[in-house]
Amino acid sequence: MPTNVQFVTDAEGRKTAVILPIEEYEEMMEDLHMGRAAREAKGEPRRTFEEVVKELRSAGEIDV
Repeated sequence: MPTNVQFVTDAEGRKTAVILPIEEYEEMMEDLHMGRAAREAKGEPRRTFEEVVKELRSAGEIDV
């Protein structure tokens, strides 16, 4: 559970909203985005790490 979380409650004391630090919000949004991207890419063809490195070297994008 994130730290420094605050809750907004209604007159009966039920939680209706949450307030959290912007850094935690941004991290949460990034995690959601990465999860969505992973699900969308699930059926796409895969390449080995070595294939990707070879392709990047050929394109001059890396020199390692």
